[in-house]
Amino acid sequence: MGEQEQQYLALFEQFQTSEILEPKVRNPTLPVWTENKARLVERYLFLFVLVTHSGTYIDGFAGPQEPDQEGMWSAKLVLESRPRWLQRFFLFDKDPVQVARLQTMVDSQPPRDKVKNEPKRETSVFSGDSNPGIRALLERGEVNRNQPAFALLDQRTFQCEWATLQALAAYNTKLKIELFYFLPNGWLDRSLAAQKSEPVPTAWWGREDWKSLQGVKHFDRAQIFVKRIKEELGYRSVKAWPIYDKKGGSNVMYYMIHATDHPVAPHLMARAYGKAVSPVIESAEQVAFEFLEIGHLLEEKQ
Repeated sequence: MGEQEQQYLALFEQFQTSEILEPKVRNPTLPVWTENKARLVERYLFLFVLVTHSGTYIDGFAGPQEPDQEGMWSAKLVLESRPRWLQRFFLFDKDPVQVARLQTMVDSQPPRDKVKNEPKRETSVFSGDSNPGIRALLERGEVNRNQPAFALLDQRTFQCEWATLQALAAYNTKLKIELFYFLPNGWLDRSLAAQKSEPVPTAWWGREDWKSLQGVKHFDRAQIFVKRIKEELGYRSVKAWPIYDKKGGSNVMYYMIHATDHPVAPHLMARAYGKAVSPVIESAEQVAFEFLEIGHLLEEKQ
């Protein structure tokens, strides 16, 4: 185990039994909308690696959702984010065209900068359904259990099966893999009503009572997912962050559900959510002081 991994584990163990200081999900001054949800992912992971100095990134639907708009491509933004301290990437996509795009993007990445002490990186691109793919990856033990790990599950509607969430949550009881689960909202009622193949929504919901989700108020439905992920999958903090339809819009198209065990992570997400639409990209130095403040708050709770 490397020195950075030991430091992270020590930090995690120090606060593992402390109460998580949960920030509120407030209506943002500049709401995050669908065009910049990839920036939200990148900004959070930027903050994430400033704490962890290492980690694994799993992306279940990694191809670009809008191929002509690379600023909306989460996997690309994450791979190109600085500092480059994430070390292992597992990128999945079912579409062969998307897989080719992913491989081209990965091959175009520059080599590590040894002067900046960037770690060696390994990136794997997988073709096929990410549900059995991720579960097989975990069964093989390829995700480092001594490092933090993060799974982005940016599905269109019913593509992410509940069994995949269960496998990710159960992989490591000490350092649970963080979840970044996108719950479709704007069209979910129509999609549920249109389902003619029972196995699809059943696998997505993980139970046969998926029809109970129809007609539920959008925020309440998101909270049903929050409750299940927290109680059934055992995460200490689970929060639903709204993603709006467009700049200045009022319709919530997705809820990004963030599940984590680390006491600092909810604050990092709150900061990332507030900064995702800002034209000014923060540097590592600009956020260092806030990390110190969060650390003091956690110490006071001990």
